Amino acid sequence: MSYGRGQAAVDWEERYDFPALRAQRVAKVRGELDGSDLDGLVLWKNENVRYLTSLRAQIIAGKSSSLNGVLMAKGEEPVLLCSGGEVDKALFGMPWLAAAHPIPIMEQRELVDGFVREILSPLLKDRGIDDGRIGMDAANLSLLESIREHLPDLEVVDGDTVMQQARWIKLAEELAIVEEACAIGDSVTQRALDETKAGRREQEVAGDAMQTLYYLGGEMAHVITPFVATGEHMSPPHRICTDKIMRNGDLCFIDIGAMWNGYFADIGRTTIVGKPTRRQKEVYTAVYEGLMAGIDKLRPGNTNQDVADAIIEKVGSYGFEDNLFSLFIGHGIGMGANEPPYIGETLPGATTYELKPNMLFAIEPLVWVPDVQGGGGVRIEDMCLVTDGDPRVLSRVEYEEKLML
Repeated sequence: MSYGRGQAAVDWEERYDFPALRAQRVAKVRGELDGSDLDGLVLWKNENVRYLTSLRAQIIAGKSSSLNGVLMAKGEEPVLLCSGGEVDKALFGMPWLAAAHPIPIMEQRELVDGFVREILSPLLKDRGIDDGRIGMDAANLSLLESIREHLPDLEVVDGDTVMQQARWIKLAEELAIVEEACAIGDSVTQRALDETKAGRREQEVAGDAMQTLYYLGGEMAHVITPFVATGEHMSPPHRICTDKIMRNGDLCFIDIGAMWNGYFADIGRTTIVGKPTRRQKEVYTAVYEGLMAGIDKLRPGNTNQDVADAIIEKVGSYGFEDNLFSLFIGHGIGMGANEPPYIGETLPGATTYELKPNMLFAIEPLVWVPDVQGGGGVRIEDMCLVTDGDPRVLSRVEYEEKLML
């Protein structure tokens, strides 16, 4: 059984084989690409660039699909297209890369045109696919217009689905890293719970938790805007932290999580400042038992709909079916903070999938009831792995027993 063994390289214990993991990830994408009608991929989403290249880049707010990219043609190794601020580091410290090319921030039209004309076009022509079919996951409209102008015979279609399929079933090496991310995420959550007390503000607790995240080697939070919501801020949920002061009788929800070596842990817990009311216990117990019912359905042969139905039925047995948060109840997770398949999605296009071993989910039912002093909103969230047998819960933070009936 895997567990978080520690983050340092040591000579006395086998830990994480990153070269093997990189090779296996590229092989998975190559397999999906070979089975598709695409000639190659040009990708911009952070998780897809990292999956194929292992680039850990500086993230600038609001520019996540404009800074770094990767080109992968059928039968070839990935080529990194990276910000000028990353290229020296990449060439110096990432010997596994086939090549790395500096690119501008993909916004200003003249610079985008220069990229397509002077960098992308030659790369595609060298591979004989400048008149082929390329999959792309995200792009500014200026890039698409420039491609139409300078590469009129190139067809650009969806490439994100290929990447989602490659990342769908987790590798054993990926799960070992997720375990380490969960160890950090558990610690971040526990620090926030320990700092939750009357007289403190939500943002102070978030700050304490973020200190622990960075102390323990986390790269970033799962929720970039840390979610610490107390009292009436959970009814309906304010999914941020504010200057609200915690008071006796307030429920407090923590959702911050962690990333380590590119993989996310998404963990959430609800606690109480002081003593709970009967109503708060009813809400918490409904959510807890709904979560347990859903986790029990995470077995091969069942579907994501079976999991959602079990949660909804259990929550409904407490009279709260209509009080479930309108967001999905669970989501896939890995290098993507949220990724398909989703559990409990109700919007148009929601799809039913069969569960398979090594699918990884964050299950997160949330019930909120209005007009409850101290708040009537509760969410509990766990990292859960589908195995060949019983589901495995990777997050380990204790539940709040004094909130249970």
